[in-house]
Amino acid sequence: MAVLAALRYLEPPSLEPYSLCGFHWLTGRPCPLCGTTRALFALAKGNWGQALHFNALSPLALAMILTLFWPSSWRARLWPAGLVAFAVYGLGRVFFPFV
Repeated sequence: MAVLAALRYLEPPSLEPYSLCGFHWLTGRPCPLCGTTRALFALAKGNWGQALHFNALSPLALAMILTLFWPSSWRARLWPAGLVAFAVYGLGRVFFPFV
């Protein structure tokens, strides 16, 4: 809950002229995780539409992060499936950037 509270009351860093993503810097294409930080801030504030605009898998990323804080059988199923989803999403963002 502390993570969500921090995301809700803080603002994401605005580094628009600078890209911290090495993949984006080298290729000019977004990686599977590009936009996830801004999307998590938007999710914590309740702006689901904005979060999905930044990264379509941001709710999945939030669920994956939250499962790190307690032991459960969900984590064993969610993480492999989530990593596959991000890999497929990343391929889509690289090869079909305007879809």
